[in-house]
Amino acid sequence: MSHEYIPEIATERNGTEHEVQGWQDDFYGGKLGFWLFMLTEVMMFGAMFLALAYYNTLHQQDFLDASASLNRLLGGTNTVILLVSALTMGLGLLKMRAGDVKGAKLMIWATIILAAIFLVIKGFEWSAEYHHGIFLMHDQLLADSPLPFGQKLFFGMYFTMTGLHGFHIIIGIGLMLWLLKRINAGKVSQDHHILYWNIALYWDIVHLIWVFVFPYYYMIGAGGATGGH
Repeated sequence: MSHEYIPEIATERNGTEHEVQGWQDDFYGGKLGFWLFMLTEVMMFGAMFLALAYYNTLHQQDFLDASASLNRLLGGTNTVILLVSALTMGLGLLKMRAGDVKGAKLMIWATIILAAIFLVIKGFEWSAEYHHGIFLMHDQLLADSPLPFGQKLFFGMYFTMTGLHGFHIIIGIGLMLWLLKRINAGKVSQDHHILYWNIALYWDIVHLIWVFVFPYYYMIGAGGATGGH
């Protein structure tokens, strides 16, 4: 299968032909536009972290107790998985820039598999938390043993942020599948890889957000208890 990029040709009234510069060729413009998009992501999650920090000052002990109940083993495993996936995504981009299309595709598939494993582990973790009665103020918990208000705030923000992050993981998988389709169609190549670059950048922000989520939610209560469902 050919991976040659076929440019779009425009013809002027006098018959002169010239290549149209599309988004695939506008490397710096493509990067700038995507960086602006990533800024909105940082602002959104940054606002959530600011709210978390503020409420932590008001309900410090409740936050420590709630954090101690999370499963740090599963959270830590997912952290390692995302870090490795960022490596495979970056290696794939380097392979594409070097002209190794097959190697780049293998790295994309590796990243997709790692992302899927992350979601599966998170699903098991959420399932355990649901059965322990802390999933979004589960009725059984409220009836049998109501949580302190600070813990309710903690778990509400925990499920909101990890759920939103998980949604970004799903979007990332969809983008990588689309990227594979574009590579197979010859639309992304060694000389025209801005799409690959931007998707790799998106995946970087996804794993970096989790690098902040993990210590703040899972580790602040590590010294206070040995919990974990």
